[in-house]
Amino acid sequence: MNYPNKIKKEFHKNINYANRGMDLENIINETNEYYLEKDIALIYKKPTPIGVVKVSYENNKQVINKAYFATQSTLDYNGLYKGKYVEFDAKNTESKTAFPLNNVHPHQIKHIRNVIKHGGIVFLIIRMNDIIYLLNGPDFISFIDTYKRKSIPYDYIKEYGYVLEYNYNKGINYLKYVDLIGGFVNEEDK
Repeated sequence: MNYPNKIKKEFHKNINYANRGMDLENIINETNEYYLEKDIALIYKKPTPIGVVKVSYENNKQVINKAYFATQSTLDYNGLYKGKYVEFDAKNTESKTAFPLNNVHPHQIKHIRNVIKHGGIVFLIIRMNDIIYLLNGPDFISFIDTYKRKSIPYDYIKEYGYVLEYNYNKGINYLKYVDLIGGFVNEEDK
């Protein structure tokens, strides 16, 4: 960039990829806070269930020194929207060509199947190639059942996923597509 008096300055944006997953979760958390604030939906991040083994007290506060995962967690988020149960997980991949299925654990796949079976709305929010997609649970399961692969090709995600645009005030409006996959609006009304 050229400034007056022919002073040149270069700006380099430092990008930290260490917490890419957390960045996506922060965006989703902001979105959910917006939905709650505007009384649109009740969607919460589920805490991972832990069993506490050892606690100490420091500065009048309890500090967990030793704990274990009490049970396997299911998906990251759940709640209610328009009277329907909603559950989803947030996933990141650095792969440019495919979403590795080992990012979704077998117990999570089983849980996705159960949510579908019981009439809930379930999906994955996937960040890939710096684009955030919503992949509907039935499309995810259909891929697993149809193709015996270890990853979902990027072309499949582009074809079946919905691109979630980021809005500074509202986060990513994933409920726009929950309306569609949940049967609240028709494809033509979108």
